[in-house]
Amino acid sequence: MDAKEVELRGKAITKSYAAGDPSSTLLDLLKGLREGVRATEDLLRSTRIGVTVNKLRQHKDPTVAKQANELVGKWKTDVRKAASGSATPKAANGIASPAPAVQSSTPPKIKKHNVAPENRSHKTDKVDWKVTGNDTRDNCVRLMYDGLAHMSEDLPEDVLRMARDVEVAAYNVYQSETSEQYKTKLRSLYQNLKNKSNPQLRKRILSGEITAKRFVVMTHEELKSAERRAEDARLEKENMREAMVAQVEKSISATFTCGKCKQKKVAYSQAQTRSADEPMTTFCECTNCGNRWKFS
Repeated sequence: MDAKEVELRGKAITKSYAAGDPSSTLLDLLKGLREGVRATEDLLRSTRIGVTVNKLRQHKDPTVAKQANELVGKWKTDVRKAASGSATPKAANGIASPAPAVQSSTPPKIKKHNVAPENRSHKTDKVDWKVTGNDTRDNCVRLMYDGLAHMSEDLPEDVLRMARDVEVAAYNVYQSETSEQYKTKLRSLYQNLKNKSNPQLRKRILSGEITAKRFVVMTHEELKSAERRAEDARLEKENMREAMVAQVEKSISATFTCGKCKQKKVAYSQAQTRSADEPMTTFCECTNCGNRWKFS
């Protein structure tokens, strides 16, 4: 399976996962990758298939999660063997040549960049963000790069590619870089990417779970984290419940007999204590001694 086929298989997995397809679909796609791919560092980096499969390790179906976990482990072994040169070469006459020097079984760690994730930006990553030839659009590419790179461990070239895709998608939707919609939308997307309470948004975009075309048309509600939406729903429910309780009490004077001082002129008030369809509750207070009681 060549790089192009692997890339297409990765896109199919992302689409199937996002659509909530049956587990059998994902298992078939994973089986094809297991049987048809011998992983190399270049293949994993160029196709990003490792990132795609790695997301399935948290799948709710334990079978899918197990298969994804095993596949990631297999690819790590493939890359390790390629890096260590584990195969023993043979001479043309069939006699084995001397074994190579023993190397560490742990492959060298590939460092993506030397900048702390919280400090990353177009400046620290030293990327060339002037890719459109238009100053306004280039500045928007830069803005998207800074938002996507923040707290990310992805390679600068991968972040820049996604930043460019987002800008192009916004340009296609809002027609012109001079339009207020275009500028306002990209500023809004940047603020959402930098939101500390929603780190999953950046990851979902960089992984391809949310496409650039989808990202630029998402509503404010859709951009919220799952936790934020749950909290908003809880507050809305609580506010509705409180709205059912009346906030105003009516004070009225009338003639009742106080059980304590036997005075007949007392004040009473009425208040709604629960929902509006329940009867009012009457509270009495003697104007002479201050005695209070609930009238029934």
